[in-house]
Amino acid sequence: MGKYSVLIIEDHALTRFGLRTAFESAEIFDRILEAQNAKNGIELIEKNPVDIVIMDLGLPDMNGIEATKLIKDKYSNIKVVILSSHEQEEDVIKSLRAGASAYCTKDVAPEKLIDIAQSVLKGAAWFDPKVADYVLKAATGIPSLPEQTEPEADKENLPDSQINLTAREKQVLALISEGYSNSEIAKKLEVSVNTTKTHVCNILQKLSVNDRTQAAIKAIKYNII
Repeated sequence: MGKYSVLIIEDHALTRFGLRTAFESAEIFDRILEAQNAKNGIELIEKNPVDIVIMDLGLPDMNGIEATKLIKDKYSNIKVVILSSHEQEEDVIKSLRAGASAYCTKDVAPEKLIDIAQSVLKGAAWFDPKVADYVLKAATGIPSLPEQTEPEADKENLPDSQINLTAREKQVLALISEGYSNSEIAKKLEVSVNTTKTHVCNILQKLSVNDRTQAAIKAIKYNII
C-alpha cells in the first residue's frame, strides 16, 4: 500500500497538534502539513499536492465549505473531510455539495478519524450518524448537486423502472451510503473486491452521478434504499 499525504487546516493550535499527532501514528501517512487558515492551506496545496485535507468548518478567513469548493474545483482528486463542532443539517448538505467526502463532528475519536480518512481515500463517503439522521429527515429537500442535471421525471420516490438497480446493487448502494469502502463491502457481502467495483461502476452509471458521495446523496434524496 502506498503512503498518503494529508493537510490539516485548523485555526486552533492545540486541536491542530492533536490531529497531527493522530495522523503521525498512522503508518499510511508519510507527509503531514498544517495550515491555520484556508488561504494558507490552499497556498500549501499549490506547492505541495496532497491526497486528503482535514478541514475545519469554522475558519477565520473563510469557512470550510467555501475552502472545500475552491480546492475541489481546482484539485478534484483531493479528498476533503470536514470537521465541525456543529451538527446543523444545512452545513452538512452544503459541505457535500461543495465536494466533501465526509463530515465529522469534533468529538470524533482520533482512531475513528484515521479510519474515516482511510475509507475516504479508498472512495467511500462518510458522515457522522447524528448528522446522517438530519440528512435523512430532510432528504426530499436536498438541492441538486452542481454540474449534475437530474431528469425532469425525478420525484421524491423514483419508480424502480427509472432506477433499474438490481437487488445486489441496492445492497451495495446502501453500504456505500453507510460509508463502507469497496473492500469492506466485498467482505460483508462475501464477494470479491473486483465484483464490488463492478457493482459500484454500474450504480454510478445508472444513477447518472460522478462519484460515491453523489450516489449516496441521491439514494437518500429519492428514497432508493
